[in-house]
Amino acid sequence: MVKLSDVAALAGVSPAAVSRVLSGDTTLRVSEGTRQRVMAAAQQLDYVPNHAARSLRTSRTSTIALVVPDVTSAVFAELARGAEDEAGARGLAIVLGRAERLHDDRDWLRRLVGEGRIDGVILQLPDGTPPADLESLVVQDTPIVVINSVDDGPLSTIVLDDAAGIRLAMDHLRRLGHTDIGFIGGLLGSATGARREAAFRAAMAEAGLSPEEAWMTRLGYAGTDGRAAAVRLLESATLPTALVVANLNAALGVLAEIHDRDLRVPGDISIVAMHDVWYADATWPPITTVRMPLSELGAAAVVALADSGSGVIHTVLDSPAPQLVVRRSTAAPRAGG
Repeated sequence: MVKLSDVAALAGVSPAAVSRVLSGDTTLRVSEGTRQRVMAAAQQLDYVPNHAARSLRTSRTSTIALVVPDVTSAVFAELARGAEDEAGARGLAIVLGRAERLHDDRDWLRRLVGEGRIDGVILQLPDGTPPADLESLVVQDTPIVVINSVDDGPLSTIVLDDAAGIRLAMDHLRRLGHTDIGFIGGLLGSATGARREAAFRAAMAEAGLSPEEAWMTRLGYAGTDGRAAAVRLLESATLPTALVVANLNAALGVLAEIHDRDLRVPGDISIVAMHDVWYADATWPPITTVRMPLSELGAAAVVALADSGSGVIHTVLDSPAPQLVVRRSTAAPRAGG
């Protein structure tokens, strides 16, 4: 069965863009050439919207749940905006939920679905969720798409291209002349943390460099985690000249601890962080970031729910590609660094 993602691959656009072109969404800002390319790809592949898509659009509640670790985070707000826009184009509503409830009440999601309150779930797993727990989330006939978490398992998954984002950060620091680079990562049990650390190690190896283990932490993505990581790292006998921080929220804590120690950013240590939201430009100095396609991830998740009748899929969202946003937290390494 031809899927929406097949049409997207042939046309060279995102599944969300294909969905909106084929549904006649006049608010979509794409060129006429792109529209024609999508229509031609759909015709060439004989694409017909599947039954799951129709049943989701005509479901009992026309409501899908977006369940994320922190509903107040600006990072997740970007994701929610993309999901809401795509859902709105399909006549669906979005309700938000906190993923931490899965730790407190393992049957919460099953009850939510069983009571007929929602027709599909977009879920980002909280850090530390064992992969085996995914089995318990499977609810018969109810589509669930796991995003920005694990990249395999019994449920459909869509992840960001974490490796490409980390490579972009590393390439920027290497072009500035840095070789002594540390890494502030996610929790050891975090799927995104593991992917981003693996990408960091791979980028170091490609540059002929060996990671200094004393300059690497795995404490988590919150601001308090970043500050604790900086405390540990800054107690090393020697300091890196630059840090790749796996999440912008953690970078705020890193920056605060560096300031408290009367060190300078970027004079003593440069910082580049994953994700880009408004407050990256409101710190001092403003933080260089890698902008990941969070809005597009949210939209792609809604599309995947509608396309769920084609079976379980595992997708890396590699279009649009991550973008480097250079601000004042990165510069050439300090003299003697």
